[in-house]
Amino acid sequence: MLNPKFFEEMSSKLNEAVSSGPAKDFEKNARALLAQGFSKLDLVSREEIAVLELRLEKLEARLAKLEAHKQ
Repeated sequence: MLNPKFFEEMSSKLNEAVSSGPAKDFEKNARALLAQGFSKLDLVSREEIAVLELRLEKLEARLAKLEAHKQ
């Protein structure tokens, strides 16, 4: 997994660079580069994980009920 502090540090460094004036182009390019890199990753949002966890819990409960009924 990626370290969340890495993104906080990158954001902080980008903000520092922007405040120095001509670094606005750097920020624009860095954001585009990061966005391009993230788009290549197969990332899942926290919301999607929460939905999948809920579905898994329901399926496990249903399976347990079916197995208990079978015996």
